[in-house]
Amino acid sequence: MNWRDRCRDKLTTPDEAVKKIKDGDIVGVAPFTCTPHTLCNALIARAKRGEVRNVRVEHPAALANWTAPELRGAIELRDNYVTPPNRAACHAGEMDYLPIGLWKSHEIPPGFTAHPDVYLVPVSPPNEHGYCSFGPGVWVSGTLCRNAKLVIAEVHEDFIRTYGENYVHLNELDVIVEADTPTGTAPVPPPSEEETAAVEVICTLVASELINNGDTVQMGVGTVSASLGLYLGDKEDLGVQTELITGGIVDLVKRGVVTGKYKSIHRYKVVGSALVALAPEEMREIHDNPVFELYDFGYTDDLRRLLQVERFVTVNNALSVDLTGQVCAESIGHRMFTGVGGQTVFMIAGAYSPGGKSVTVLPSSSVPTATGQRVSRIVPVLDPGGVVTVPRTFVDYVVTEQGIATLRGKTIRERVRELISVAHPDFRRDLERQARELYGVVV
Repeated sequence: MNWRDRCRDKLTTPDEAVKKIKDGDIVGVAPFTCTPHTLCNALIARAKRGEVRNVRVEHPAALANWTAPELRGAIELRDNYVTPPNRAACHAGEMDYLPIGLWKSHEIPPGFTAHPDVYLVPVSPPNEHGYCSFGPGVWVSGTLCRNAKLVIAEVHEDFIRTYGENYVHLNELDVIVEADTPTGTAPVPPPSEEETAAVEVICTLVASELINNGDTVQMGVGTVSASLGLYLGDKEDLGVQTELITGGIVDLVKRGVVTGKYKSIHRYKVVGSALVALAPEEMREIHDNPVFELYDFGYTDDLRRLLQVERFVTVNNALSVDLTGQVCAESIGHRMFTGVGGQTVFMIAGAYSPGGKSVTVLPSSSVPTATGQRVSRIVPVLDPGGVVTVPRTFVDYVVTEQGIATLRGKTIRERVRELISVAHPDFRRDLERQARELYGVVV
């Protein structure tokens, strides 16, 4: 019997499925790479036809365009991570941005609805026991499938299965549709030659100087940190305990570099909540591989659990770092650009971990498309309204392509000197001048 026959009493069309969403409902949507586009497109089409009003969509890291002008009055977006489809609307105050960075196991953080009226989620076909997989990401789907009043699922026949908590039973799905659009990420422009060179140097520095054999590592999503797995091939017995499993990890497992032999929790396992930007061959290697375990976002990002990890090296991106070590990874000035995700809790865990390290990575400068003029990413102070994603008290190292700044145990004077030493040479003299004016530090 194929899965459609097994689900015949729940199977319907996307248009019919979203007709169950009523005016004023709160609708949760599976996050980011697991955005259920088939159902989202059907709900957006219904909203454009004027068939729903005042629906609140709670969609973490939304990759659906819920803020299109023609949806005003029909759909209101609440999101904790600003993404390209909705960034302009966030800047214009046309969506509700929720600043959260603390999660608890199998709980929904305050600001999101723990028991939404409807939850939209992508799943695999059921297996012989009636269990579906959440495919490339659990995120919060396990918790919300249990909590929501109505669960509408779209089935993706190509979804992989993993170990951990990556499953939901048919009994927890109320309505099922066939997916006609793949889940996926927003298009990312290819890096320039300069950016590629900076990433190579930064990752080489982190891998050679800050990560030791037997360490457990976390790598955040982003241009620099997500590439680190490609530079760890000469290490031994690494562990991975993270939020997002990025490129290169599969190969490290196959080569025996990542074994998890010395992990203090989830020994011998690669643990995360989702798989991000992996090649099809990497996904095939993860499918039904008992080494890889995916869990609820609140489980992987629970600080209480992360504080149990020894020799934990956490590596995350920044947009800018000030001369005292404050890290901004969310905004450009007061304008939100991304979000917190798990960065703050992982960096705290790395800083607290016995034998661990918290590492911030970023190019020393960049050339914004809007202006075409080079700017320093090491700044005297954060721009007005700039968000402190990681307080300076939890930042051990800052790495650019110019070198490694060691901040752990350093005074303000020492931090200023360390950070100017890894700034782009074109900006060091001006940073030295502002260090004298702001902090009384002579470099």
